[in-house]
Amino acid sequence: MKKFRKVLDGLTTSSPAGVGGSSSCASAAGTPTAGPSPREIDVAETLTSESFQICKTVRHGFPCQPTALAFDPVQKLLAIGSRSGGVRILGRPGVDCYCQHESGAAVLQLQFLINEGALVTACADDTLHLWNLRQKRPAILHSLKFNRERITFCHLPFQSKWLYVGTERGNTHIANIESFILSGYVIMWNKAIELATKTHPGPVVHLSDSPKDEGKLLIGFESGTVVMWDLRAKKADFRIHYDEAIHSVSWHHEGKQFMCSHSDGSLTVWNLRNTARPVQVTFPHGKTQRDGRKESCKPILKVEYKMSRNSSEPFVIFSGGLSYDKASRRPTLTIMHGKAITVLEMDHPIVEFMVLCDTPYPNEVQEPYAAVVLLEKDLVVVDLTQSNFPIFENPYPMDIHESPVTCTAYFADCPPDIIPVLYSIGAKHKKTGYSHKEWPVSGGTWTLGSQTYPEIILTGHADGTIKFWDATAMTLQMLYKLKTSKVFEKPKAVEGGRGAELGEEDPYAVQMLSWCPHSRLLCVVGISANLILYRFSKHDANTNITVLEVRLQCEVEEVISPSDTENTPCLSDPSGHSPQPPPSPRSNTPDSARDSIPCLKVKDRTIRMPPGYQAELVVQLLWVDGEPPQPITSLDINSAYGLLALGNCNGLAVVDYIQRTVLLCMSTLELYGAADPFQRLTRSPRKSRQSTPDFCMRGLSNFYSDSKKRIRTFYLFHLCSNTCKIIDLKKKTSTPASMKYNQLNFGPLVHQIPYLSFCILWKYNFFFLSIFLCPSFTCSGARPLTPSIVLCPSCPAESRENSFSRSRSSSVSSIDRDTKEAVTALQFGESYGRKTDALPTPCLWVGTSLGLVLLIPMSIPTDDQERQEEPVTMAPTGTVLMLKGSVLRFGFLDLRGAVISAPYEVWRDPNAQEDPERPRKRKLVNFSPSSSQENCGEGHLAVVCSERQAVVFLMPAQVCLHVHNITEASFVLRADLVSFCNSVCLACFCANGHVMTLSLPSLRPLLDVNYLPLTDMRIARTFCFTNGGQALYLSSPTEIQRITYSQEMCDNLQDLLGELFTPIETPEAQNRGFLKGFFGGNTQTFDREELFGEAAAGKASRSLAQHIPGQAGMEGMKAAAGGAVGELARARIALDERGQRLGELEERTALLMTSAETFSKHAHEWYLGGSGFEPATF
Repeated sequence: MKKFRKVLDGLTTSSPAGVGGSSSCASAAGTPTAGPSPREIDVAETLTSESFQICKTVRHGFPCQPTALAFDPVQKLLAIGSRSGGVRILGRPGVDCYCQHESGAAVLQLQFLINEGALVTACADDTLHLWNLRQKRPAILHSLKFNRERITFCHLPFQSKWLYVGTERGNTHIANIESFILSGYVIMWNKAIELATKTHPGPVVHLSDSPKDEGKLLIGFESGTVVMWDLRAKKADFRIHYDEAIHSVSWHHEGKQFMCSHSDGSLTVWNLRNTARPVQVTFPHGKTQRDGRKESCKPILKVEYKMSRNSSEPFVIFSGGLSYDKASRRPTLTIMHGKAITVLEMDHPIVEFMVLCDTPYPNEVQEPYAAVVLLEKDLVVVDLTQSNFPIFENPYPMDIHESPVTCTAYFADCPPDIIPVLYSIGAKHKKTGYSHKEWPVSGGTWTLGSQTYPEIILTGHADGTIKFWDATAMTLQMLYKLKTSKVFEKPKAVEGGRGAELGEEDPYAVQMLSWCPHSRLLCVVGISANLILYRFSKHDANTNITVLEVRLQCEVEEVISPSDTENTPCLSDPSGHSPQPPPSPRSNTPDSARDSIPCLKVKDRTIRMPPGYQAELVVQLLWVDGEPPQPITSLDINSAYGLLALGNCNGLAVVDYIQRTVLLCMSTLELYGAADPFQRLTRSPRKSRQSTPDFCMRGLSNFYSDSKKRIRTFYLFHLCSNTCKIIDLKKKTSTPASMKYNQLNFGPLVHQIPYLSFCILWKYNFFFLSIFLCPSFTCSGARPLTPSIVLCPSCPAESRENSFSRSRSSSVSSIDRDTKEAVTALQFGESYGRKTDALPTPCLWVGTSLGLVLLIPMSIPTDDQERQEEPVTMAPTGTVLMLKGSVLRFGFLDLRGAVISAPYEVWRDPNAQEDPERPRKRKLVNFSPSSSQENCGEGHLAVVCSERQAVVFLMPAQVCLHVHNITEASFVLRADLVSFCNSVCLACFCANGHVMTLSLPSLRPLLDVNYLPLTDMRIARTFCFTNGGQALYLSSPTEIQRITYSQEMCDNLQDLLGELFTPIETPEAQNRGFLKGFFGGNTQTFDREELFGEAAAGKASRSLAQHIPGQAGMEGMKAAAGGAVGELARARIALDERGQRLGELEERTALLMTSAETFSKHAHEWYLGGSGFEPATF
């Protein structure tokens, strides 16, 4: 009994026996015993630990929770900051770089050093960072941490090395970009405002230098005060006080006036000649009411004031400003050009926008050509050169999150023809109406790497859509989109109907995907316990969808009430495998009305299906006696066999999709027969259940054999307001009801009871903590502990993006033994169903949540005609293998260590015209274990991975050759057999964030890296490996992160990524003309170094800010000489020298002009005889 319990709970460490045997592989009801191999298995393993290194490669998708936006008009690069401290830098397609601040603080503002290959980020932890973009992997060169003040706004003038930093206290500091040291020059708020002002002006919300004079700095305070500060004179030129708070300021390029946006939805224009009052006040969206007052409007958060050469009318572009009575309207971007006002409605709130202009010089005609609008969940670029303002087609995969991603699949080294075919089909359904101009963000360079192969990513979504993505060469482009909801009728929202029973927000949500790139078969499992089989066709078709209904429900033992007179809630067995909320409270409709019906209704009419993936078959699990079908937890399809298998916590079903029949539908217990290692008893028929006024909870039970006798105990729970009551039904006594749920301490109980597990259920907005323990267990000689149920008030439920989508039977340990044993893994393949088999036959490997593996051999007709007519036979053989933890993955190797792929059928178009004289035949590709071996009777190796361990069996002897306990403190979430460096290995991802690889077949640990210490449910749901040493997961609700665990790919990663910085000459400033240059403003130069340098301004206080070197320390600072800062210094020196030469040339030109004018004057006087000579006459 002790040995049996050790196998059952899966908590003990296996001890090798023989050739790596383990107690977990012990014999039980026909299971093989661990022992030496019948023959020496000698496989040359080429993989070593030096072959592996894990690193991130590229991130796709829209930045989650964006906060800031910046654009380099010369390099044509776009930067987006996020709340999590991430920075995405985008250029032309293929140029996509992700940077992350180690602090994780939100990015408040971004500033490009235009055409210098550097970026300044201001974060919420009051730190400035300088990033070097002249390398494919940007790195921080310097950081400046403010200690006493909070950063609110930054401004970096074009071609300047001095950064203006505004703070929450209203002060303005100046930092040197090259050294990242604060200057002693500080503009204090009390000096900027008038001395008579008694109130604080508020934080600095705007900083900009005058386009007319760089020595004048415009400072905007939140309260409505605007100050023009003379940097040379160190005093204010003028001060403006406005009643409404200021959100943004924008200059006219001539520097004579500027525009402010305010909190009351107004725009004010101020002229520098008269700052007493604004020259213009407008409410763009505020109508005049009957009493003459303007209706109240929302704040205008930002305004851009630009001019175009082709029009004398300015472009005024702003966000917000709508009247409050239009609350139902979506967020808008307003474009005012002359008398025309265009309002563009957005699908999501506007975070930030920028107007892209041709010139980087602020004192030139801006010539706006596009507006980049950063939304909370999208990026939109508007074409300003056309009157209807169309948007550009976004080349980046920014719509991954169009509907929440529920599952992913990653396929590397696909057939080369699949991507062009999918693209040609998907291109027919693309949206139209985009701008015909090229995408304006075109910076950087990217070339196709030498080592590229077709890669495809599939994403399933909550609305039932499936997207195919081309992931070749570190890029991501959508190929094709499929909507599974078109297969079903729209559910009728009838009160008390089945739709209400399901309680599903997304009844079409995709839960699982199985795709064969070779046969182009696609199997989709939905959250409503349905499975859809799709075939690919290049032609449209009018077909009827075949529906197979499967009654896969496990009978539950009759409920034993503590008293026949008590009306206690009936308890059922929670599966613990379903990610969706359980059914809502029942209505008054009798249970018989909910028997043998599916959750969704398939369209029963002829449907026209366009080219692409076309639905052929739908398998639906049915309601049974008022109980909804349990979600499907495992799936496999094989095109060569023409079979698909699905399983859940009730049992297994096998479908022949060629003959459209159900071959097998059995509960898991029935699959064992007499070979059940736990010797469980047959379930009794279901009795009619009692109902309660509020809701009927199904019970929590567990199997534990004590002298082959089942002990069942049920419990009653009562809900008191914010209290929990523990009731012992055997004694009918309870603990005081006044004990709060947060006062319960299960810590000592967990340490004292080894056979204890927990199961969390979400139901009726409450969390139920179910405690299972062995009824026969006693603690320190005390009386046997009686199990109980604790009901706790609910905590906020996790979002859909942060919950498991696949089943897990054991969240703490594999002892979570409830009455339903789930089918967690399925695999078709050529194998040996019995020890006595001499040749491999088609088999189905079945893994369960109790760590058991069953083999089901099949007899499939080989002839095409017989396959259409003769039935497929299959029956369990009683072969049972045992592991610790829920079974996750199967894989097969030949005796040389090569992967044995599953056989498949070569794709053929089902709707193509056939030649009646030459009927088409199925072309099968079979990978039999004997195909690569001389002796067909040698057998093969079976690799089985569970949540706890990996085991290699020799078939058909069923001998355990190798076993490795992967983890004891955690559990494996994902495991895959992957081809890697002309070899194969087992890759695992654990719940504690560890990524591991094991050699095959010896199961030697090759890699164990704590890659994601703080993993979450989203990552657990979407993490998947693929061949070539790559993997991916959903790093945020909107982004896919791709990683590699290959040392070779890490070494060649620089060649695969795009270059951010490209050497481009800065455009020349426009010639202002003689008259405009002579009469138009100040011509004296402004040397910031003389004002802000240490010699003139001194040093700032050390306690004000702390300089932090880059990640590489002093090496990074030395490397900066050859990077952005060094290049910036050299460029500045070259610019100064060039400017000096231009100045000297201008002076020489002026002298020549003066000499020429003097000579011309004297020559003219001489000609008129002014020299005493008279003109000659003829």
